[in-house]
Amino acid sequence: MRNSLPPVPTKLPEIEVVAATRRGIPLVVLAAAGDEDAYGSSGRTGEIRELTEDVPRWVAGIGDAAPKDFRQTGAALARTLRDAAEHRPIRTVQVALPPDVTAEHVGELATGLFLGGYRFVVTTSEPKPSMPAVRLAAGDDRAVPEYAEAASRVRILAAAAAFTRDLANTPSNVKNPAWLANTAAKVVGGPVEVTVRDEKWLADKGFGGVLAVGGGSASPPRLIEMTYRPRGAAKHLLFVGKGITFDTGGLSVKPADGMHLMRTDMAGGAAVIAAVRAIAELKLPVRVTALVPAAENHVSGSSYRPGDIVRHYGGRTTEVGNTDAEGRMVMADALAYGIDRFRPDLVVDAATLTGAMKVSLGLRVGGVFATDDDLAARVVAAGARAGEAWWRMPLVEDYARGIEGELGDVRQAPGGPGGIMAALFLREFTAGLPWAHLDIAGPARADKTYADIVPGASGFAARTLVELAASYG
Repeated sequence: MRNSLPPVPTKLPEIEVVAATRRGIPLVVLAAAGDEDAYGSSGRTGEIRELTEDVPRWVAGIGDAAPKDFRQTGAALARTLRDAAEHRPIRTVQVALPPDVTAEHVGELATGLFLGGYRFVVTTSEPKPSMPAVRLAAGDDRAVPEYAEAASRVRILAAAAAFTRDLANTPSNVKNPAWLANTAAKVVGGPVEVTVRDEKWLADKGFGGVLAVGGGSASPPRLIEMTYRPRGAAKHLLFVGKGITFDTGGLSVKPADGMHLMRTDMAGGAAVIAAVRAIAELKLPVRVTALVPAAENHVSGSSYRPGDIVRHYGGRTTEVGNTDAEGRMVMADALAYGIDRFRPDLVVDAATLTGAMKVSLGLRVGGVFATDDDLAARVVAAGARAGEAWWRMPLVEDYARGIEGELGDVRQAPGGPGGIMAALFLREFTAGLPWAHLDIAGPARADKTYADIVPGASGFAARTLVELAASYG
């Protein structure tokens, strides 16, 4: 199976901005709702109509022509062009941009084109033809540099989302902690220093949470440590991402239904890995340290147990109540270590942490818990720029006493509102720094196609983390 995996990271479609359309190249015309010359199209956002059989030509509806309409239409067009390329030889397609578009519109259209046709299939069959290259025809030489710059920037962001999807979609019989760590080291590189810490190092440093969760698996845990240090950086951000490469629930075993989805339980870690790569590629003037504690939560005679007392990095102890609440166990170690070792200005973690967030916010909105109003606002604003929706959730102080331990310092699963209690537990390991916890259990996976998302891992949070870092630059 290893030899039949699609390439990681996924290669994005080629998109070029040119001044004008050319004869002989299949053409796409964009039509807004109510356009008189819409070639019979309603102009509804994402509606794609093919106009001829012999020479491929399409009309793509852009609705009210808002930026989000361009993203949705770009994604629908990407899927149409990908499918068309499977039935006829199409190497290049050109899109005639309306005269009143802005660089933001172009960026959103390009985002949809980059990601809408994403596909991850493990197979020994010949790969299907890729999506044709796309030329975006500006209609004016003067607009080309601005549009090209917008397309170039969103390509980096789209690559982060696609890489996140690749890592999360990779099946867990391939993706153990060592594979995740080695892939991060191989792909990220460049100006980012990547260090992989093994189980011996983790034991020596006292990472009791990571070792407890990973102790039931034949695949030992890893800590992925990434550092990006540009000169003159004004801020130092610490990112921590949950890297559970498969989650059975441990001895508190999960129901069989839905367990196959747990290959994406490291989507927060994947988002962090991909975000750091993009931040470096964009040369943002912020220092970023990123930690991904990677472990497989399995069932065996060496699994950790409900009732255990686990000592984390730094000495704090946790009473284990439910071995399926493993994400907070590994995150606690990484948060304590990252803050003690690197002294950041602020901390952001991302994790598919609690099923409770799916109940609270559904499958398209991420939850934000934060100790700092400015940081919370920056996360929500960064998500808006990235096209990812966030909602701030409360850290209810009246519930905080439930975290207090009886046999240890804190309790891991005390009951109560699941998302809030998990966030309050993590807060115990943040040393009073400005901190935001991003619970992406809902939007990290998709069961249907919408906008630039396709079924499977969504890549959610990677672009938000990049835009958040950019807000400090």
